[in-house]
Amino acid sequence: MHINNHQPYISRYRLKAGGYLNAVSSRREFDGALIRVGDGFGCIHPWPELGDPPLLKCLADLAGERRWPLVRRALRCAEYDAAARNYDESLFEEMTVPASHATLPQADHTQIARAVDAGFAIVKLKCGRHLAQEAALLEAMSAEFPMLRWRLDFNETLSAQAAAVFLTNLANSTRQAIDFVEDPCEFAESTWTELQRNTGLDLAVDQEAAPLSAAAQVLIIKPAIDEPFLLAEAALRHHQRVVLTSYMDHPLGQAFAAWEAARLDLQFPGLLDVCGLQTHHLFEPDAFSEALGPWGPAFQAPVGTGLGFNDLLEALPWTRSF
Repeated sequence: MHINNHQPYISRYRLKAGGYLNAVSSRREFDGALIRVGDGFGCIHPWPELGDPPLLKCLADLAGERRWPLVRRALRCAEYDAAARNYDESLFEEMTVPASHATLPQADHTQIARAVDAGFAIVKLKCGRHLAQEAALLEAMSAEFPMLRWRLDFNETLSAQAAAVFLTNLANSTRQAIDFVEDPCEFAESTWTELQRNTGLDLAVDQEAAPLSAAAQVLIIKPAIDEPFLLAEAALRHHQRVVLTSYMDHPLGQAFAAWEAARLDLQFPGLLDVCGLQTHHLFEPDAFSEALGPWGPAFQAPVGTGLGFNDLLEALPWTRSF
C-alpha cells in the first residue's frame, strides 16, 4: 500500500488528564488528531512543550510536505495498520509486548500503593517541580516498598549541579533502588559523564539526538516520533539499555508504541528493558482506553484487526477539512 497516494482524513480528539503530566507542562487538556489514510489509522499528538509543532501546524504539514517526525511517524503507523487490516489480521498476533513500568506524574502514597497492588515492579516518577517534596516522597516510599525500582524523569528541568545535589543527597539505600535518571539536565557528553561518575547512577537520554548520546547508559525511544530500528542499532553500538515508551497520547498511539516494542524485541532479542507503554490511566476514561483493559504491567492488545479498535474507529466523525 502506498500511503502517499491517499488523501488523509482526520478526527480530532481531546484528552483530559487528572493532573500535570510532566515538569514542563501545566496543561490538563491535550488536543490531538487521529488520521485515516486508506484503510489505516494513526495518531498525531503534539507536545509543543517538548519541541513539537502545535496541532494546527502538524495538520498543515500532513496536508502538505509531511516533514515533521510526528506526522511522518503517524503516516508510517497508518501504513502498517492498513496492511494488517487488509489481510484481516491483528498486528499483535503472535507478538509479545514487553512489560511496563508504572508512570506516575504526580505521585503520592496512594498512587504508589495502587501501582504495587497492580503488580508493577518499577515506578517512573515525573520530577522537577518540587524537589524537596519529591526527595521526601522518594525516601519514604523507597523505605516502605524496598522491592520497587524507581525511574526519575526530570525533562531537562535541572542544571547539572542541581541534579547532582538532588541525587547525592538521597540516602544510599534510596539511590541503590533507582533504576535510572532520565533527562536530568540538558545533554552534553562531558556534563553527563561527570554526573554519572559523581552519582553512580545510570542516565537515560530522551530529549537530545539519541544516536550521538554515548554518555547515556539508557536510550529512551518513543515510536510516535522516533524510528526504533535505527536507534536500537545505535544503542547496541553504545552498549545501552533500551526502553520504549508511549507519547502519553491517544490509546491508538499507545497501541502503536506497544506493537513497535514487541517488534523491536523480536529484531533485537534481549535489548529491551521494561518499557513504558501503559499510560491510558493518566486521562479520563473513554471507550478507547477501556479497550486497553485495566492498568497493569502487562499490555492488553485491543480487539480487532491492525492495531484494533475497529468499531470505535469506524464510529468516529472523519473529515478532510483541516
